[in-house]
Amino acid sequence: MQAKVKPFTFAGQAIKAGTKHSVLLPVISGKDSTVIPVTVFHGAKKGPVLGITAGVHGLEYAPIMAAQQLSKHLDPANMSGTVIMVHMANVPAFLERSLMVNPVDGKNLNRVFPGRPDGTLTEHIAHIISNEVIARSDYFIDVHAGDANNDLRPYAGYYNYFDMPEVSEKARQMAMALGFDFIVQFGNEQSLTEEAIYCSREATKRNIPAVDIECGRMGIVEEKPVLQIQEALLSLMRHLQILEGKPNTVQNPVMVAQRTTVSSQHEGFFYSDLTSGDYVKKGMKLGYITDLFGNHLADVTCPTDGVILYKTFNPPIKKGDGLFNIGHIN
Repeated sequence: MQAKVKPFTFAGQAIKAGTKHSVLLPVISGKDSTVIPVTVFHGAKKGPVLGITAGVHGLEYAPIMAAQQLSKHLDPANMSGTVIMVHMANVPAFLERSLMVNPVDGKNLNRVFPGRPDGTLTEHIAHIISNEVIARSDYFIDVHAGDANNDLRPYAGYYNYFDMPEVSEKARQMAMALGFDFIVQFGNEQSLTEEAIYCSREATKRNIPAVDIECGRMGIVEEKPVLQIQEALLSLMRHLQILEGKPNTVQNPVMVAQRTTVSSQHEGFFYSDLTSGDYVKKGMKLGYITDLFGNHLADVTCPTDGVILYKTFNPPIKKGDGLFNIGHIN
């Protein structure tokens, strides 16, 4: 059976059918450098190529730990197709425990796609992922979690553009197969004309069906979200027939087609008793902000009915920082 499947070439290495290969992709930008750890699982049978990225943000530990654990259990001898798994896209942010940005150049990796080969280190990372992972994939998934300042409710997401009905529908089916009871639709516009900016939207821009996972909270490692991410990825592989078996498709998930971000108008301390997953009503008090002495500055009021998908849960807040992301519920 393996003789019928051609080797999969990645980073100059021919990977035989039914085997896996791990490599550290070098990233060099001027005097700065890093690596991207990638494992390729090349199945014994023919099938699609699925690209997976974890650790685009270095403090989102649940996806990173899920990738580490899942890579130990995937057996390419029992797979149809190929999985390209980026264990950790942003190694400098991970090692330096840097919130949101790469500490080398201060840039957010999930804001610079498709990147530049002659750009800063973060832009070069995005360029390599765009061209060595996303471009090689038939399907793509980017896995995130709540960062060290975010309390997050788990959900899946996909891009929906009206002039890309086939890609959007395949992405919707992928999102359903991840097994989450909440699914957020990104885009919901006629077309995608601007730069991708986001990792999974770069795949969409290349007409590759793509989905997101958001699972994990507060930049901590908890067993439940790590296992939930692993099971979601396995379920997606079953949906794509890379693995045998039926996916854990949710038949009637809550679909969120619109979101509203509530941002701070002040600098100081943020207080709120609410948590992710709480349902809120327009006009209700969500929390309040004090100055650096603890004096009350302003209440935070809810602008719409919906559910809190994620929120800032710790006190420090600057003007313009996001406090809540609220999914509209029809």
